[in-house]
Amino acid sequence: MGNREVSILEGRRRTFGKSFPSKPVEQGKEYEVDIKEVSQRGDGVARVKGFVVFVPGTKPGDHVKVRITNVAKRFAVGEVI
Repeated sequence: MGNREVSILEGRRRTFGKSFPSKPVEQGKEYEVDIKEVSQRGDGVARVKGFVVFVPGTKPGDHVKVRITNVAKRFAVGEVI
């Protein structure tokens, strides 16, 4: 019976920690954002529905239109257009 228990679990994907909801941004799409802070690397940081978007070349207080160039699990990167 031990083998049966193992085979039942093999098909399942285990996730530890947080699950990630669907991302509110898409690569190639444009968004207007407010830069609220600066990252450790010096990039501006905005949020779209709570999802972090790094925008190089911006500073807190900037209101910019960005095009998303990359989307990862926990953040996206955008360029000012």
